[in-house]
Amino acid sequence: MYNILIVLIVIAAILMALIVLIQESKGGGLASGFASSNAIMGVRRTTDIIEKVTWGLAIAIVVLSVASSYCLPQPEASSVVMKPGTTLPALPQQQAPVTPAAPVAPQAPAAPAN
Repeated sequence: MYNILIVLIVIAAILMALIVLIQESKGGGLASGFASSNAIMGVRRTTDIIEKVTWGLAIAIVVLSVASSYCLPQPEASSVVMKPGTTLPALPQQQAPVTPAAPVAPQAPAAPAN
């Protein structure tokens, strides 16, 4: 579920970036290249639709982000705080540390027998 929400957030973000590039700014944007379609629906109507889509995508990203934080996978041992009245499990007994044996002095080679 978490992965699906993340994919939806990425798709919404990419669509929002494209819609923002299409919007007409004060100096004219990419939307000014679609003048023929504005003659049919009217300039104001096209910008209203693009603005509504932008707001819809922004709201969708916020809602999906909150939902993904709710569905965030939890690790198995996520509880660090102990509940009152519980005791710690017994620790295994430690063995005495093993000390290395005393170093053995090298012996002189045996004398050859005559």
